[in-house]
Amino acid sequence: MDKKDPVALTDRITLIDGFDMDIAERTGTYVINEKHLTIIETGPSPSVAYIKDGLKKMGHKLSDVEYIIVTHIHLDHAGGAGLLLQDCPNAKLVVHPKGARHLADPSRLVAGAKMVYGDRFDNLFAPVLPVSEDRILVKGEGDRLEISPDCILEFWDSSGHANHHFAIVEPVSNGIFTGDTAGIHYEQLAKEGIDFHLPSTSPNQFDPDLMRESILRMKERGFSRAFYGHYGMSEKPDAAFGQTLDWLEIFMNEGEAALQAGETHIELAARLKEHINQHLRSIEIDDDHEVYMLIELDLMVGAMGLLDYLYKKKDK
Repeated sequence: MDKKDPVALTDRITLIDGFDMDIAERTGTYVINEKHLTIIETGPSPSVAYIKDGLKKMGHKLSDVEYIIVTHIHLDHAGGAGLLLQDCPNAKLVVHPKGARHLADPSRLVAGAKMVYGDRFDNLFAPVLPVSEDRILVKGEGDRLEISPDCILEFWDSSGHANHHFAIVEPVSNGIFTGDTAGIHYEQLAKEGIDFHLPSTSPNQFDPDLMRESILRMKERGFSRAFYGHYGMSEKPDAAFGQTLDWLEIFMNEGEAALQAGETHIELAARLKEHINQHLRSIEIDDDHEVYMLIELDLMVGAMGLLDYLYKKKDK
C-alpha cells in the first residue's frame, strides 16, 4: 500500500493513516505537536512503518517522540507499541491501569486475537512485542499529563468497549480522543459531507450500559472535536455521539432478537446490515460505495461482541 502524506487536522494535531488491514482510512494515529511530542494510538505492528514515514514527512525524528498513548490495548490500537518503542528511545508508553500488564506480557492479547482472526493473525498483527515495565506510564480516571505548559491532557475512564479503555481530553482544541468507546467515524462518507457513526461492540468486554454512560459524559461536556481511532475527526461531536447512541439501541434490539431465535453472529450481522443498508440507501449512498465493505467487516466482529454480552447476561 502506498504511503500518503499526514493530514493536518488543526495547527497542532496531525493524522497519519496506518493502513490497518491494508485498508485506507481504517485506523488512525494522531501526532500532537507540543513541547513533548506525543503520539496517540500506534495501530497494529504493520502500521508502524507508516507512522515512521509520517513522522519523517512532518520533520520529526523518532528520538523526538516522548509519549506514545494508547486508548486501550486491543491490537488494532496498541499492537504496534512494542515495535515502535524500539525505535523511539526517549518515549514512554501511556496506558490504562487495567491494560499495563498485558502490554508488558501480550500473550493473552495474542491468544484472544487469534481466536477472532485465526489464520489472518500474522498478516494483520505480527509481531506483537512486549514493552519493558520501566517504559510504561499508567494513567487512570482524572489523571493528567503535561505535554506543554499550555496543553495538559486529562484522562477519562471510558468503559463500554473495553474495561481497559480511557479517553483523552485535549484542552487546546477542546477535543477528545475517543478510541473506540464512542464508535466508528466513517471517513469515507465524511469526505462527501455525510456524518455516519456506528457503535463498536467487539468482544469480549462490550457493555452497552457502560458505553452509554461513557458517551453521555462526552456529550455533556460540549467538545468541539472528536478524534476517532476508526477514523478521523468529527467537528460535530454532539450529533455524532447521539447517532452512535441511536444505533446502539438498534444493535441491542437486533441482538436480543437474534439471541431469542438462536442465530449465529453471521445471521446477526446480516440483520444489522439490512438496517444500515436501508438507512444509507435512504440518503442516496450507492450500493457499490466502498463504505459498505468496511461496515461489513465491523459488523462481523461487532455481532460477536453483542452475542457474547447477551449470552453472558443470560447465564447470570
